[in-house]
This record gives sequence, structure tokens and C-alpha cells, in this order.
Amino acid sequence: MDKFLLQQQVLERLAEDLLQAEQAVKTAHETATHEENIAENKYDTLGLEAAYLATGQARRAEGIRQAMANWRQFRSHPYDASKGIQLGALVCLVDSCAKQQHLFLGPDGGSMKLVSGAQLVQVISSEAPLSKAMLGKCEGDEVWIQVAAIRQQFEVLRVY
Repeated sequence: MDKFLLQQQVLERLAEDLLQAEQAVKTAHETATHEENIAENKYDTLGLEAAYLATGQARRAEGIRQAMANWRQFRSHPYDASKGIQLGALVCLVDSCAKQQHLFLGPDGGSMKLVSGAQLVQVISSEAPLSKAMLGKCEGDEVWIQVAAIRQQFEVLRVY
């Protein structure tokens, strides 16, 4: 699996998300400022609600722009067993039911799913609990996280 190509997929997906967010900002702004949505009394709040929505969508768009900037500056390095798993690693984990998953540790973009060849790759941000638990681990090490009352345990099969 090519980490550079995965990074390009992340940037493409973020660009698509940014276009959608910018369109949502535009639509919400048009709704907020449309003459039919001028409040006639204190209970007429459609224009105000649309203004709040436009503000939220603008923040979302800015967050996406920041994520894109982080990914553009990001440089993934080859795996170094002496340092263990670091940001930029592509990791194959297996859980107690023998289910494998591939994770790409990046600066942003958590919960994004990509396809590399026939493999599904989950992008997780450096702030995700699983990402933090994997840092410094090596192939063969165990990783676990506590989610509410459930303890999840994994083994690191491979690191790229």
C-alpha cells in the first residue's frame, strides 16, 4: 500500500467536503438574507436560524481548510522499528475475533475510509484514543483502549 497515494485520496476527499461545505454556507447565507425571511415578529426566527446555520457551516469549512493544510504539509516516513509506530504509519491490527483492520495515522481526517487496492483503510487522527495507544508500539505488540465499560484489545500485525 502506497502511503503517498492514500494521502492524495485524503486531500481529494477533503476538497470534496470543502466544496459541499462552501455550498452549504452559500445556501444558508442566501436563506438568512432573503427578503421573505425578514422577521415580522419576535417568533419569526427563520432568518436568524439560517444565520446561525451559515456561521456553523463557515466554521466547518474553515476546519476543512485547516485539515487540508495539515495534510499538504504532512510527510510520512518509512516505519522505523526502533521508534515504533509514529504519525504517518499504516498499521494492520487484528482483534480478539481475528478480524483485521488497516489504519492510517494522520494529522486530521478521522473516520475517513479509503480504498487501497482491495484493502479498506481507515484514517484516524493523531488525537484518536486508538492512535495515541499505538504510538511507540511495534509489530507483535498488544494495544488496548477502554471505551466506556468495554476494553478493546488488538495485536499489531504489520506496520508500513
